[in-house]
Amino acid sequence: MMNNSVVLGVDIGGSHITAALVNLETMTLLPKSQFREYVNAKETSDQIISIWNRVIHKSFSAYPVKQKTIGIAMPGPFDYIAGISLMKGQEKFDHLYGQNLKNILAHTLGIASTNIQFINDAECFLRGEVFGGAAKNFSKAIGLTLGTGLGSSIYENGISKNADLWCSAFQDGLAEDYLSTRWFTKEYHIRTGRHVQNVKELVERRLIESVVDEIFKDFGKNLALFLNDFILKQCPEVVVIGGNIANAFELFRQSMLDTISMTSVQPALRRAVLGEEAPLIGAASIWHKEESEILAA
Repeated sequence: MMNNSVVLGVDIGGSHITAALVNLETMTLLPKSQFREYVNAKETSDQIISIWNRVIHKSFSAYPVKQKTIGIAMPGPFDYIAGISLMKGQEKFDHLYGQNLKNILAHTLGIASTNIQFINDAECFLRGEVFGGAAKNFSKAIGLTLGTGLGSSIYENGISKNADLWCSAFQDGLAEDYLSTRWFTKEYHIRTGRHVQNVKELVERRLIESVVDEIFKDFGKNLALFLNDFILKQCPEVVVIGGNIANAFELFRQSMLDTISMTSVQPALRRAVLGEEAPLIGAASIWHKEESEILAA
C-alpha cells in the first residue's frame, strides 16, 4: 500500500469527534486507527480544539504515513473552502464562530493548511452509504443526519451535494428546530414538566412513560411533512436516515412512512448501516484522485 493512498477521515459533530485512517484504494478503514472522544460543543475554542488534536494524533500514530492529509466532515453553516466556522446560536461551537479552523489545525498539528479539507458532514455521510451501505446500487438518494442538528444531502449520478435544508422554514420556525435533539428535549418538557438530556435517555423512559411513543410518532410525522415537497422535487429512489436519532428509527419509521405515502413519489426508507464509518470514508474520499478532478472541474 502506498503512503499517499492513506488519508485521515475525521467526523466532527456537536457531541463527538471520530477519526480513522482510510485506504483510498479500497475505501476501508485501517485496523486499530479509529478513535472517538466526547466533545462538549459549548466549551471554549481552546478546549474543543485540544480534544480534536488529541484524537487526530492518536489516529495518525497507528500508521507511518509520510505526508499527513486530512478530510474533515463538519456540520454547517461553515465556509468549507476557507475552513471558517459560521455556526452561531445553534447550541454548538459558538466559541468557534469566525475562526479559521483550517489554519488553526494546521498550526497545532504541524502540517500544511493545503493538506486539510473540510466537507459538509451530511454529504460525507451519504457518500459513504452510497459506496457500501444502505444506498448502495441506488442512483438517486437523499441522506439525512439527525442529531444535535439537521444535516441533509442529495446524491445523483455519482455526485453528492449538501442540500442545506436545516434553515428551511417549517411550521413556526426552522426545520432544525423540529428535527433535532433539542425538539425532543423541549417537547418532553412541555408534555411532562420533566427534563431529559438527549434522545437516548428519552428512549430509556419509553417502557414506563407512554408519552415517549407519542413524541416519536409526532417526530416521524413532522419529518415526513417537511420532506414531502423535497421528495416530490428530487424524486429519489431511497431516503437514508443517519445520525444519533436514527438509533431510534423504528420508533418513528411507521409514522414517517404513513405520511410520506400520501405523496405520488414513494422512495424506499432506510436506516443507515455503516454507522461512523460512512462520514469517515466520505470525508477522506475528497482526496481520491477522481474526486479531486471532479471538484477542480
